[in-house]
Amino acid sequence: MDKRTMISIVDDDESVRDATANLMRAAGYTPQAFPHARAFLESSHVSDTDILIADVQMPGMSGLELHDALLDAGKHIPTLLITAYPDERMRSRALHAGVIGYLTKPFNESELLDTIQSVLRSVKTRSIEQ
Repeated sequence: MDKRTMISIVDDDESVRDATANLMRAAGYTPQAFPHARAFLESSHVSDTDILIADVQMPGMSGLELHDALLDAGKHIPTLLITAYPDERMRSRALHAGVIGYLTKPFNESELLDTIQSVLRSVKTRSIEQ
């Protein structure tokens, strides 16, 4: 039996965190929610996370800084950034850094789920090819 896909959600806005976790659960994923980047980094879930959804602007460490910290630590977790304050320069920087998507809050649920499915398909395809 396949393990359920773990989606970690890092957002300082509790309502967004809860709504995103509920959406992931309804779609059949296993969500883990964290109020800030440090809580995620200090958790035991970093190595279990298949996809990371992180807010761009958070106190302490931004979503892009979290993505960079994970890469620096050798953790290549597909990361999707969400933001209530879209900025084309930040979007470009994030995508150039390897972030898989950059969605504006409130985001379209089907767009979020489609992005996750696309990532999971590409990961599965790569593992089959290896």
